[in-house]
Amino acid sequence: MLPAAAAFRFLWEINSGAVQEGESVRIFGRLASYQPEESRATLSAQHASKEHHVVVHTVFVEPFNPIIGAQYIVLGETENAEEVGLMVRARVLNCVDGVNIALLQRAINEQRSFFRERECAGHDAAAQPAPAT
Repeated sequence: MLPAAAAFRFLWEINSGAVQEGESVRIFGRLASYQPEESRATLSAQHASKEHHVVVHTVFVEPFNPIIGAQYIVLGETENAEEVGLMVRARVLNCVDGVNIALLQRAINEQRSFFRERECAGHDAAAQPAPAT
């Protein structure tokens, strides 16, 4: 069986508990550190003057050439780890240095807004009775 389609999540959403264990996610951030002996990388992103970090388990995407300070997009599933809390087990890890991160964040927010509007419109149409003929 295929995993569920992954939705973009911000690092601060993962840290805040808005994401459940086992959820498929797409995240992005700057590679802050990499420990090859533990198959762990740490992504960081800044939001509201605070630095947020998420640990990424990289065993499924190794070997890769880590570039500390570069932007990466990760596709994977969240899981609880005793030492670090919620982490992402990466299935795909791509360097996307040069991507306009502010524009990507804006696009994600616009996509979320579109899906919310579509969901509300679907509920409204289902709630209205059919016209009598």
